[in-house]
Formats: sequence, C-alpha cells, structure tokens
Amino acid sequence: MLFAAVAPVFVILGLGFLLRRLRVLNEEADASLLRICVNLLYPCLIATTIIGNDLLDDFSNVWLPPLTGILFVAIGYLVAFGGARALGLETGRGARTFVFVTGLYNYGYTAIPVVENLFGTKTLGILFTHNLGVEIAFWVGAGLILANRGGGGDRQPLWRHLLSTPVIAILVSLLLHFLSADDYLPAWLLVAAGMIGASAIPMALLLTGATLSDFAAEVRPTRSGAVVTASATAIRLAVLPILFILIARWLPCSRELKEVLIVQAAMPCAMLPIVLAKHYGGDTGMAIQIVLVTTALGLFTIPYWVSLGLRVAGL
Repeated sequence: MLFAAVAPVFVILGLGFLLRRLRVLNEEADASLLRICVNLLYPCLIATTIIGNDLLDDFSNVWLPPLTGILFVAIGYLVAFGGARALGLETGRGARTFVFVTGLYNYGYTAIPVVENLFGTKTLGILFTHNLGVEIAFWVGAGLILANRGGGGDRQPLWRHLLSTPVIAILVSLLLHFLSADDYLPAWLLVAAGMIGASAIPMALLLTGATLSDFAAEVRPTRSGAVVTASATAIRLAVLPILFILIARWLPCSRELKEVLIVQAAMPCAMLPIVLAKHYGGDTGMAIQIVLVTTALGLFTIPYWVSLGLRVAGL
C-alpha cells in the first residue's frame, strides 16, 4: 500500500523527465505553466482542502502544525550545519549550500500526493497549515544562510517571499473556513475550484521532472562531490527521519498532524534551494547532486520511513 501511494509520484516525475528529453515539454513553456500552477491551480487546491475541513475546527490543528514546520526546518539546518563542520566545508566553499539544501525537505509537491493517497483530502488541510510554518522558516533561513552573508547575486531581501501566493491562499482559506464560507459560497464555485485544484499536483510534478532533467544535464561528478553528496543523503534520508519520527511519536497532537509529520520526515531534499543557491552564488553543482540523489532514492526510502514512522507512533 505504501509503495503504491508513492510510486505514482515518481511515475509522473519520470514522465516530466522524459517529456523534456523528447523536447515535448520545452523550457519556453516552463515559466507560464509554473505561474499558472503557483497562482491558480495550487491556491484552488489549498482552498478546497481547508474551507469546510472539520479537522481545522480544532484550533490546535491551526497553530501547532506551523510551529512544527518551523521546528522541522530549524532542526534540519542545525543537523546539516553539524554535517558541514564534520566534512570540513568552509564558507564560500560549499558550507552554506550544503546546509541550505540538506536542511530542507520537499514539503510540497512530493508530500501532497503521498498524504492524500494515504490519509485523504482532509489531512491535506493539516499539511498546508504545517507548510505555512515551513515557508516562514525556509525564507528566513534563505536570508540568513545565503543572501546576507557572502555569495553573489543581487542581495535583495528574501523575506519578501514570505507573502507568496500559496501563503496568502492558506491564510485566506483559513479565514474563510472560520467564517463558515462553505455555508454561503455557491456550490458550483467550490466544485470549479476543486476541479482546478485537482490538476495542480500532476502539473507541478511534470514540471519538476522536466527541471530535474535540466539539472541532471549539468552534473559533473567528482570524488569529493560524491563524499559530500553521500553525507547529505545520509543526513536527509537517515538521520533526520529518525529525529522527526521521534518528535511525531511523543508530540501531544492530533493523529492527522502525526501522519503529516511522518510523511514530511520521509521526504527528500526540496528543489527550490538549487535555484536560490545558483542565484546567490552558492555551489550549484553540489546542490543539484544532493537533490537528484535524494529524490531518486526517495522512491525506496519514503515507503520505508512512513511505514516505520506509523508503527513507532502507534498509528
């Protein structure tokens, strides 16, 4: 069951990878498709999973998930920092990139279909409130780790991204939920939003697969790079899952939040840090290798950690 819940994600990623190689999905289409996904499809998915979700009537499911998102990212950065020190990485020679990339898990487009397949759409509402905290920790961390110390790029403040379209969609959807908007919004409008939102994840995964294809073409493996990548993989796919699963086990919270935390514990590295590392003068090659390896291994490690996590948490 767990492999069946994870496999479709990697099938769609693989299709996106193949479509790019066949030049069916070309780079010129990426920007417009991504804007549609981020500014329309994804917000509709968020709205339809939050508005009217009775799990969010419990206020602990509103304030605690964002705190766990901040906590998980902070722990990820701290453990990755320890790994960078152990490897002897220095500022300006990959330390910041290692910490930034290794410390952040793929909290969105990979986690969403796994949560939905395993636990249903209502639990997605808890996932999105959790991701609100992840967004805050991520962009603050980006400003502290990459943009404000060393590196290149335009040095523009990254905190402005805290009010991204998905963040606004989560906040507005929570407000509408507490105003019982599902009681007076037209049913046809919610149905239309549901239909639009249903296409968000397949579209995002296809674009992600295509982007992975582009990144793979840039990889130039080296012996020292292999050591760094192996270390990052061990932290992201072994050390951090154990820590996060233990937190989920002992944290006094709802069953649904525990399920979300266990899925997030199993996630590979996120892709967005590659873009930011490249923009702000980080080690792009290192970032690409870490993300590619952890993503590829995720097909096998995600089912294992989710299965173990559910057993440890008694779910």
